[in-house]
Amino acid sequence: MTRPLSAAQRRIVDEADPVTGRLKGGDAQLARLVLMKLAFRHPRPPHDHFLTPAGHRIREAGDEPERAEQPPPPEPSGGGPFAARVGGEPPVPGGPARAREVRSAWQGLVEMRRMTNPGGVTDRPCAWERAHLVQAAALALEAAGCRPAEGDTGDGYRVGGTPQPEAVAVRGRGPDGIAGCAAALERAGWQVSEHAEPRTGGRYLLASPRRS
Repeated sequence: MTRPLSAAQRRIVDEADPVTGRLKGGDAQLARLVLMKLAFRHPRPPHDHFLTPAGHRIREAGDEPERAEQPPPPEPSGGGPFAARVGGEPPVPGGPARAREVRSAWQGLVEMRRMTNPGGVTDRPCAWERAHLVQAAALALEAAGCRPAEGDTGDGYRVGGTPQPEAVAVRGRGPDGIAGCAAALERAGWQVSEHAEPRTGGRYLLASPRRS
């Protein structure tokens, strides 16, 4: 694929939802992105369009298709119309509206698994999740009903990166603690192990996307 994106196609890709890759645009432009293998059309109504992994790489790199096969850049800090809550953020409005956003984001991610995993399996993470570990783990937790921590001292989960490849650290306080987080991540296709902090002895999880 060597043809560069048009200005209209570039805008559609740039404005895609940062988590699900959901696209908005004219039918002709969306159809062209599908032909370029940068997007796919959901087979079920309302037949929304989503970025493929190649489309996500272009969006994140801010580059043209001929460079799309380069490794994705480091995970962004968040933002856009939807961002999974990793824990520690200031309080945000919740309620039914947030629940709908989280549910839609998770459904989009499951569909991405179906479209990109070998054999169309949806019970384990896809390449996009392995490239966005913290955001993917946080979405799995929030979609499962786990509560993110608010601010510096609130109860709830906190997801952070680690020096280990393909692993995130999950810490949690409150009624569910890390046990609830572990169960949620395992259901979402992650492998989880529990460890002790070297200095404090506090417990935390290491979670990695399951490959098989």
